[in-house]
Amino acid sequence: MIVPQRRISKTRKRKRRTHFKLDLPGMMVCSNCGEIKLSHRVCKACGFYDGKQVKAVKTTEEEA
Repeated sequence: MIVPQRRISKTRKRKRRTHFKLDLPGMMVCSNCGEIKLSHRVCKACGFYDGKQVKAVKTTEEEA
């Protein structure tokens, strides 16, 4: 069985792992309005999170 001669330091190990990154963030469809949003975030379009109104979103009709 092959055994490493020396222990690899935390810094050396972490330097080797720095180049990995996910291509796309976790995107999902909002269950209320159908817009694409980041997972575990409030929907920017409708203000819903987990089926509940969390944030009041202004529409163009309200602003005028």
